[in-house]
Amino acid sequence: MSNTTFDNFPSGVSKDLFKRLKNGENIHHGDPEYYKITNVVNRTLSLINDLNKEGDIAKIRGLLSEITGQQLDESTTVYPPFYTNFGRFIRLGKNVFINHACTFLDFGGITLEDDVLVGPQVKLVTENHALDPGDRKKLICKPILIRRNAWIGAGVTILPGVTVGENVVIAAGAVVTRDVDSNTLVGGIPAKFIKEI
Repeated sequence: MSNTTFDNFPSGVSKDLFKRLKNGENIHHGDPEYYKITNVVNRTLSLINDLNKEGDIAKIRGLLSEITGQQLDESTTVYPPFYTNFGRFIRLGKNVFINHACTFLDFGGITLEDDVLVGPQVKLVTENHALDPGDRKKLICKPILIRRNAWIGAGVTILPGVTVGENVVIAAGAVVTRDVDSNTLVGGIPAKFIKEI
């Protein structure tokens, strides 16, 4: 898996702002470069609209490649509708399958390694806000990493900063708030260990 590059950003977008996001630095809504996030979001939302009207898997893959700035492997399949607010920090490996109606909020970075299965209506959320009402509009981002051959069940929510180990199964409807060890089944709210696989 390659790291995020900035070669494909629209002209005029600051590399520094996005590096700060990827590094987990807090970005306040009043940041003088915040408008550059909005520029990418506007472009992504337009492309997502096109993607969600498309009925051809190859064309969907092409549009998602444009959104992410990464050429997706032909073995990777995404069923619409698919939702993302940013898209540039999504990295998908080979033979990944993403089912209908998933949401990837990726300011903090989302990586799915090879052979990951994602059930319908899964939410991967890398973004958070401060508890302090005075700082509530501050954007706090942490990456999500889903390692090889994991299976994320229908309706699962994975929160910022979580790493899901290899071969993990997350039961439908779980809310994952902390790292999950490889070769385990977890479930519930919050998700807890059920058994080894």
